[in-house]
Parts: sequence; C-alpha cells; structure tokens
Amino acid sequence: MKSRPPPQKLRQRGILRERVFGCDLGEHLHNSEHEVPQVVKSCAEFIEKNGVVDGIYRLSGISSNIQKLRFERLYL
Repeated sequence: MKSRPPPQKLRQRGILRERVFGCDLGEHLHNSEHEVPQVVKSCAEFIEKNGVVDGIYRLSGISSNIQKLRFERLYL
C-alpha cells in the first residue's frame, strides 16, 4: 500500500487547494501571501463596478478628516 504524497506535492499538482472558508484568516493570508482575502477583493470590485458605492463604505470620525478623505478620493 502506497503512502499518500505530502500536501505540498498535492498542491503543486492542483489536487489539494488552499481552504478559504472555515479556516483561520491569519493563516490563510499567510499561506496565500495576500493582504486581503480574494473573496473580499472580488466582492468590493463587483460592488464598485456594478453598484451604487455612496453609502456602502461608511466614514466615521472627525468631520474635517472625513472631508479630507472624500477630497482625496475624488482627486486621486
């Protein structure tokens, strides 16, 4: 009876994929070498491309800081 190959070889062959849901977020980001999970990035891109963005991303805090952030967003 053959032993199962190590997980690294299974990943290289595309047999074993990195889990996205139901795993530790920090571990997933470390293994995927991304700062933001791809599913979050995809959702944000879809919303910005197809949806109304005003009101979805809330800014809270000092009014002058909010105005500064809005100004930077408009003119970058």
